[in-house]
Formats: sequence, C-alpha cells, structure tokens
Amino acid sequence: MPDLDPEEFRRLGHALVDWVAAHRAGLAELPVRPAVQPGEVRAALPADLPDKPADDLGAALTGLLDDVVVPGSLHWQHPGFYGYFPAQASLLSLLGDLASGGLGAQGMLWSTSPAGTEVEQVLVDGFARALGLGEGFTFAGGGGGSLQDSASSAALVALLAALHRASPEWRETGVEGTERVYVTAETHSSLAKAVRVAGLGARALRTVPFAPGTRAMSAEALAAMLADDRAAGLRPVLVCPTVGTTGTGAIDPVRQVCEVSGDAWVHVDAAWAGVAALCPEFRHVLDGAELADSVCTDAHKWLATAFDASFLWVRDGTALPAALSITPEYLRNAASESGEVVDYRDWQVPLGRRFRALKLWSVVQGAGLEGLRDGIRGHVALARDLADRVAAHPRFALAAPPSLALVCLHVLGPDGEPDDAAGRALLERVNAGGRAYLTHTTVDGRHAIRVAVGALGTGPEHLDVLWAELTR
Repeated sequence: MPDLDPEEFRRLGHALVDWVAAHRAGLAELPVRPAVQPGEVRAALPADLPDKPADDLGAALTGLLDDVVVPGSLHWQHPGFYGYFPAQASLLSLLGDLASGGLGAQGMLWSTSPAGTEVEQVLVDGFARALGLGEGFTFAGGGGGSLQDSASSAALVALLAALHRASPEWRETGVEGTERVYVTAETHSSLAKAVRVAGLGARALRTVPFAPGTRAMSAEALAAMLADDRAAGLRPVLVCPTVGTTGTGAIDPVRQVCEVSGDAWVHVDAAWAGVAALCPEFRHVLDGAELADSVCTDAHKWLATAFDASFLWVRDGTALPAALSITPEYLRNAASESGEVVDYRDWQVPLGRRFRALKLWSVVQGAGLEGLRDGIRGHVALARDLADRVAAHPRFALAAPPSLALVCLHVLGPDGEPDDAAGRALLERVNAGGRAYLTHTTVDGRHAIRVAVGALGTGPEHLDVLWAELTR
C-alpha cells in the first residue's frame, strides 16, 4: 500500500498547515453561507476516481479546497456564524488532532492504548471537578467519564444502561413494551432517536409539560406522570432534564427532577450549556446534577475543541460495562481480566475509538481553564448586549428569556405582535447577505430568530455588523 515517506509528509504537511492558517486568517472576509445550489458541488468534481496518483498531491488538495470546498461550505468558524450552536475548532485543538491521527492508535481496550485510556481518565476526572460535579463522577469516587463522539451517542448509552438497571434480564429478553422515557417538548431529538434505536417505539416517549410561565420541565407534572404510569403497570426507565435546550436555551430544574424521579435513571443533557459551569458565576446551571445518574456536555461546542468530543460522566462506573460489555475470545487479555483497568469499548456502542483526549489536552494546556472561562464570559456578555438592544427596539421582542449566550427574538408587525412572515423574510435576507448566519425556532407556535453567540473569533465589532444587518 503506497504512502508518503516522512520527508514528503513533512513538506506537504507544512504546506497544508500554511493553507489552514491562511484560511483562518481570511475567514472573516468570506461570506458565511455559500451561494451554491444542490448538486453544484458534485458537478464540479470528476465522476470517476483516478487510477493513478496525482502528479502534485499538494496542488491537488489545495486546489480542491480553494476551488470547490471553500466556495461550497457553510463556514462554522466564521465570526459571523450565530446558527445552531457554536462548533468551535480552535487551532489549539487541531494540533492535538494531528498528533492523534499521527499516532493512529485504536483505543478500544486499555491494552491497545494504555496512554489513550489513562490520559482520557485524567481529563474527564479533572473536568468533573472543574465543573463542580464532584468526586462522585470521578473514577476515584466510584463513577467515571468518557469522551463520546456526540451527545446523541451519550444519550443512547445512558438509555441502554438505564434499561439494564431497570431490568437486568433485558440483555437476554429485550424490551417488554412497558418502558417509558420522560422529556419535554424542547428536549433534543437525539432522545427520541435513542428511544427508537433501543427498540422502545414512539409510545415509550412521554412529554412532560412545562412549569407555568416557563419552557422548563415541571417537576410536579413529572412526579404525577411517574406515579400514574407506575400505577398503570408501566416502567419509568429514564428521565432527561436539559440544561440549555436547543430551541430557547431553557434550563430544566435538575435538582427537583432528581428528587421526584425515584428509581428512574436521570440523564442530564447539558450538551451546549454545561461547560458554562466552569465559571463560578454560572455554576448554577448544573445545580442538582450531582444527584443525577449521568451527565453529558460537549467539548466540541463551546470549549474550543474540534468535533468530535462529548463528555459523558456516570455516577456508577460499573453501569455502562454491565449493559454494553460483550467479550469475544479475541478481545481477552490479562489487563482486562485483572479488573484494574478501564476498557472504553464498554462505555460506547462502537468497538473502536479514536484518541480524542489529545485535542482536548492540547486546548487545556494552550488556553488553561482560565482562558476557557474568559471565552465563555465574553460570549455571554455579547449576548446580553444583543438582548438589551432587542428589548429596546420597537421592531423586535425577546421570544424567551436570554440564556447564557443564546438570544431568541420575534420580529413584530405593526400591531406589536410577532409577524412570522416578516421574521422568515428577515432571517433569509440576513443569511443571503453573507455577513452573518442565523437559524430559527418556534416559541409558542410563533417564528423566532435564534442568535447563538459562540464562534471563537466573534467580538463586539461582529455583533455590531449583525445588528446593522437586522435593523437596516
């Protein structure tokens, strides 16, 4: 199998690093959204793959990037990107990713990557403490954590552990049809997908009403639903409170949810907002999480780390292996059978896993926790500034209370009520202009524009540009 020799790789690698650096340096000058139509990128590429290697691999790669990829990409790292949630990919994290790829380690078992396993353990334990989750979620405290590929995967493995705890015979007999999972109308769709993948069916998903005047789960309504379902012979398996919902950033009352959930597994989905707890003044967002069975938050959203890297902690370090471990003969080894090591293949659905910890290690060493805190604080301050502008403007109204770095707004009509058509038109006009990119949601059935501040390079000057685009 052909490959580059180390000197060729050095030459091409330097050229590609130069390309990435130049791309990032000039990113603010590009339109955030590409002006392409469906099929246009495919049409720009040859239909048949080459039989022979390129005469100049470096030119082939950078030519593809310059001519096809960049013009056909939505630029998530652009300082004018306010859509969905941030997907920070700091250059610090790219250094760790490069090292991880260079090592090419396969970290399914401790024995296949001792360093990969133990570096990850140190990181997840350190972040559990830094976020205020407490010793119960560390390996020393009987729990532990891992780096999943996404919050979606974390939700799935938490559900599988919950099913096993609720019915240990589940591994042999499967689900019974009486299992129930509790969410709100704002819970991320990954929970519905986890329910589907686990074979529970849509009937297993129960939607808990909001507390009056909020978009957060009502603990009282949850308690009543749990009691009614148990009385009807159903089995509450998992409750998912969210810290920072995708739509409006609502924060469910985790402590109260834990207190009323009984023996149901409580999984806290804090994918976007949980990392804010690094800052003492935002520690309250994870209030009560220390009582939950599992907690997830994403490093690859708001923690300067390139996708994919999602923290999942469990309070019982045996729960995931108990549900997920299958050990064929070819995976048996002395270290695993000693019981003294963690085999991360038992903490996830796939067998194989990348050395994700290196990119996060690079970020922490390069920025420090204080640097990460400063980034979070800066984005929250920008969002507060925007929320104040929205509240003071006669054309706009806040669609929901601002949540950390997320602001949702209605566009108002002449009658002072939300005008859905005007909101859609404004959203499309801003996005088409190329200086900013926004997404939308609905709040009480009405169209709302979401502004999620979080791109690494976004500063006050970029917020001014966004405001000019919204108001011109």
